[in-house]
Amino acid sequence: MSATAGALAVIPARGGSKGIPGKNLQAVGGLSLVARSVQAAFASRGVDRVVVSTDDDAIAGEAQSHGAEVVRRPVAIAGDTASSESALLHALDTLEQQGPLPSLLVFLQCTSPFTSGAQIDQVLTAFENPEINSAFAVAPWHGFLWRNDGRGINHDPQHPRQRRQDLEPAFLETGAIYAMSTACFRAEGSRFCAPWQPVVIDDSGPEIDTPADLALCRSLAALTAS
Repeated sequence: MSATAGALAVIPARGGSKGIPGKNLQAVGGLSLVARSVQAAFASRGVDRVVVSTDDDAIAGEAQSHGAEVVRRPVAIAGDTASSESALLHALDTLEQQGPLPSLLVFLQCTSPFTSGAQIDQVLTAFENPEINSAFAVAPWHGFLWRNDGRGINHDPQHPRQRRQDLEPAFLETGAIYAMSTACFRAEGSRFCAPWQPVVIDDSGPEIDTPADLALCRSLAALTAS
């Protein structure tokens, strides 16, 4: 499947957030988080349509002002415990009433403010292998991982200490970009549709989960702009 097959990008962006009130409308580098995600999707060569799923009027207006379509998310799937998958499935059901759905779905998260169109396209290249049903962004992870009971995860502390570069390569799921066969996703309800392919993205940037993360991203954006 071609990486430029005309994917649909869906960005879930609910209004409620306890950790950072109004999180998806917080600004980084002069743009709200939802606007940054919308702009990244439009910058992708492989994305033809950008949709924001939200329960919030302000987020809906912000998304539309940057060219995205909006699907209004029901309150029942907009709470703290609602999964992103539920928002994606609802959006697909809604959009299907307007016409046939694209064969590829891209799922982007607003909490990844430094996602770029080129990175989205990099993930979509995984579908050049016709056997792949889903792909997702990962970042190289170089470090010694431990369990809280003192056991090593990627190393054995009872053996001589390895050099960091000699550890088995490990990769951290960034949470920024997922792509999947629309049909497989709807059938399984999971962003991980086997067979899947991790795609290594360098310099993906930090995720925003806490006020400290938001402050860090704002500082990085300011440095980039200067």
